[in-house]
Amino acid sequence: MGALWAIGQGLLTAVVPQLSEKLLKRMLAENFENAADLETKPAYRRQLRAVGIGLTAAGIATLVMEKVAADKAESETAVEQA
Repeated sequence: MGALWAIGQGLLTAVVPQLSEKLLKRMLAENFENAADLETKPAYRRQLRAVGIGLTAAGIATLVMEKVAADKAESETAVEQA
């Protein structure tokens, strides 16, 4: 489930980084005045996209590693039974 969450969150962040920006502004607004007036730089959006791509890749890698481990365990069980 964690890998699927990472893939979903990563894709969302990579495709629509504006949502992460809005979330950050809301969190800052709880503790700071005029947080809504903050403007993000284009470099920040690029960084968010990069983080999203990395998170997606990590989720996919986790799914692949779990599949390989499950296949290996299954083949070892079959060899022991033979």
